[in-house]
Amino acid sequence: MDRSIPLLVIGLVLGGGLGFTFAAGQGITLDGHDHSDPAHHGAHAGGAGGGQGAAHDHGEMLELPAGPEAPALALALSEDPVSGWNLRIETQNFTFAPGNASTAHVPGEGHAHLYVNGEKRARLYGPWVHLADMPDGPVELTVTLNANDHRLLAVEGEALREVVTLQN
Repeated sequence: MDRSIPLLVIGLVLGGGLGFTFAAGQGITLDGHDHSDPAHHGAHAGGAGGGQGAAHDHGEMLELPAGPEAPALALALSEDPVSGWNLRIETQNFTFAPGNASTAHVPGEGHAHLYVNGEKRARLYGPWVHLADMPDGPVELTVTLNANDHRLLAVEGEALREVVTLQN
């Protein structure tokens, strides 16, 4: 039994590394879906049936009506007492719904996307994220609210997007 745990750890490390390598070779990214598979990129794009040419555009907007029921977004950034930074995503009329990611739009729910200096870093399923290993110098953090189907939510033509600068 003494060798069981080390062998398990070695298996997990090697298996995980091989799995990530295989996934990357197949076009599967850490944002949660396979960019090489057209079936994952047409359900909400412009083409009928999601065939070739019906590209999945993470920048496509879903226009929502203005008013008291419209979603809203704000960001609060604070230095973590141990290391890095903590980013709080404050929403109104919006619920994080990780179980419905990559499914059809449901009004009032979805997820967020985090961009660091314009590069997408993560899909967020809750209101808090810890940021470690940020680049040196000023860092622009952008968060967008997105529908379950990844479309960018917008109200009155304005994307639900907030930007905060981290002075690192």
